[in-house]
Amino acid sequence: MRLSVLSPIAAALLLSACGGSSAKTTATRASVKSAVAHRAGAARTVALAPSLTAEAVGRLPAGVQWPAAAAVGGRVLLMGGLDQATASVSDILSASQSGAQRIGALPYAVHDAAGASLGGRAYLLGGGEPSYSTILAVDPSGRATVVGHLPAAASDVAAGVIGTTVYVVGGYTGTVPLDTIVAWSASGSARVVGHLPHPVRYAAVAAVRGRLIVAGGTNGVDATRAVYSFNPAGGGVRQIGLLPHALTHAAAAGLGDRVYVIGGRGADQGTQTSTILAIDPVSGRVRRAGHLPVALSDVGAAPIGGAVMVAGGRESSGTLSSQVYLLRPRTS
Repeated sequence: MRLSVLSPIAAALLLSACGGSSAKTTATRASVKSAVAHRAGAARTVALAPSLTAEAVGRLPAGVQWPAAAAVGGRVLLMGGLDQATASVSDILSASQSGAQRIGALPYAVHDAAGASLGGRAYLLGGGEPSYSTILAVDPSGRATVVGHLPAAASDVAAGVIGTTVYVVGGYTGTVPLDTIVAWSASGSARVVGHLPHPVRYAAVAAVRGRLIVAGGTNGVDATRAVYSFNPAGGGVRQIGLLPHALTHAAAAGLGDRVYVIGGRGADQGTQTSTILAIDPVSGRVRRAGHLPVALSDVGAAPIGGAVMVAGGRESSGTLSSQVYLLRPRTS
């Protein structure tokens, strides 16, 4: 004879219906309420990852691809990148909801660098070409100064911040791709603190809840789907999930308790996507969480004021975008 297994709630209701002491009935009802509340709480937890809606809030002076982006003082600094002729630029742009303007220049033209905000300052780390090991601090007035170096020169890098430390992921030396995670705390020497299972370039990287999330990128040849988590508190690197499709040249930003992966493309130019994905840093669950108005890869992106600012990027046609969008959590 097959025995059916009852859920905790169903079992509790059955026991209640069968009678028993008043104390047992009260305990059973409390158990039911607790189970229902637990499920309601779980539903609320899922709802903490809202979809994002895009609003056009301005334009850059010119289209730019893959600028290093960092939020400082209520605006986003966009540093370097590539122009429409695929030449590196040295521009430092300031973008906000009231517009965008050029406020300074880097000491050299650079693209495919990482951007990070730490202690109220913006930083540009690495980049090419040739590949640089330099770390630049950029203040809100647009003045850039050399403040450190990576262990190895690297372009095609991305970064996230946990506490008082910037973590720089992967990259390309100009000869070989890298599998390293490098830590730097705004002073002293940068050091390698972890290794990914394989080299990675152009990954989407951001940090939330004390974890660094690394999504997609290329392994040196092919675009990948893997989502990795790095726990600097002794947890090391582990794979926690898979993207719905192979993705590289996407941006990432931490917002609330999720990492949002924005745009990107497959291994080939012309395969850009407008999709925004949300990643749960604990479970590794990935879900679709909105769309950009146009398919873009190589955008600059940074969280700012409870939203994410996205600027520039490359369209499927190869045209560079000058548009600035603000991605806000959907309220209904």
